[in-house]
Amino acid sequence: MQRTIEKLAQDRRTAEDQLRDTLAEFRRLIDSLDPPSSLPAAPPVPSRKGIFHRSPTPAGNKPAESTVGLKTIIETVARLVQTLDALSDVRDKLWDAEGNNHVGMIFKSMEWRVDRLAAAYEDASTLMRTFAHLREQLERLLAEVEDRKLPSPARIEVLLQPLEDWRYLRFENRFRGAEKQIREHQIGFLADFTPGGRVLDLGCGRGEFLELLSKGGFHGEGIDLNAEMIEVCRNKGLSVDQGDLLERLAARPDASLDGIFSSQVIEHLEPAALRRLIELAYTKLRANGRLLLETINPTSVFSLVRIYFLDFTHRTPVHPQTLHFLLEAAGFVSVAVRFGRELEEEKLQAIPPTDETSVIVNRNWDRLNDLLYGPADYAVIGRKP
Repeated sequence: MQRTIEKLAQDRRTAEDQLRDTLAEFRRLIDSLDPPSSLPAAPPVPSRKGIFHRSPTPAGNKPAESTVGLKTIIETVARLVQTLDALSDVRDKLWDAEGNNHVGMIFKSMEWRVDRLAAAYEDASTLMRTFAHLREQLERLLAEVEDRKLPSPARIEVLLQPLEDWRYLRFENRFRGAEKQIREHQIGFLADFTPGGRVLDLGCGRGEFLELLSKGGFHGEGIDLNAEMIEVCRNKGLSVDQGDLLERLAARPDASLDGIFSSQVIEHLEPAALRRLIELAYTKLRANGRLLLETINPTSVFSLVRIYFLDFTHRTPVHPQTLHFLLEAAGFVSVAVRFGRELEEEKLQAIPPTDETSVIVNRNWDRLNDLLYGPADYAVIGRKP
């Protein structure tokens, strides 16, 4: 929008310059006109028939003809009117753009404030639950100390872990996005799974996809290591289990699932753990079951810099072709890579293709856009035969 306003402002200045030039030309035309004759008109004289008529003007006093033709004046006035119309039009567009931009900024600011308030409320609620849990643990430790029993380091670590889990949930609330926004992004993934099937969400987080599964008639279950995330899901009435993803997945019966889903999780794993996850998923899925793994797109410089490196718990960026290969190597068929939304607002804008140079520039822009502003994320989907 800012670029549009800048262009309209330049158009307004150009129109104002044209208006000044046209007015100056019109003044020059008016100044070039001969002044009217200052001699009085001759009195009428009677004719022989008694009809009054004016005496002919003496030859020396004949009115001079204008040095500027009437047609030239009319053309100049027409240009003046057109210039005024053009200036009025561009001013209206500029005012509308500035007004819309101002209103848009107000609403964007309001939405941002509402999101921040919602995140702050969620942070406060989670922190209160964490403090209640810690108080209970501290009371137990106090009882042990009173009995002169020194707590082990493991008991102290148990007290620290809820604070770490709360810290990451707070990070998730601030930077991952509102839950409604995540659900709108993930709702399209439901079509990749068999209707009514049993789907396991690895790293379910706040439970957005589990909510979609529940509303869509699926049997959804989730696993997450973060105790605070698990608490959020359970408060929503979702079926979740806390623990290590690989351990919990390995404990599942073979061929017991119709689908396995994981969003923004595999970038937290070491390469060996990712290979193990894919191999376990193949074993735990029924025939025709689907595995869908979504992650940040590292082939997009914007996504790598602005999203991947934002989270200090990320371990390994996963290239789309690498993930495609890992699923095929594990035995999955019909493996496909699906890229997410385009970063249209961030992309370099093309210029009007008026000549060969502009065509070349736009072609280079396209290459830069593919490298710098590729889709923010991607998913790889595979089917167990």
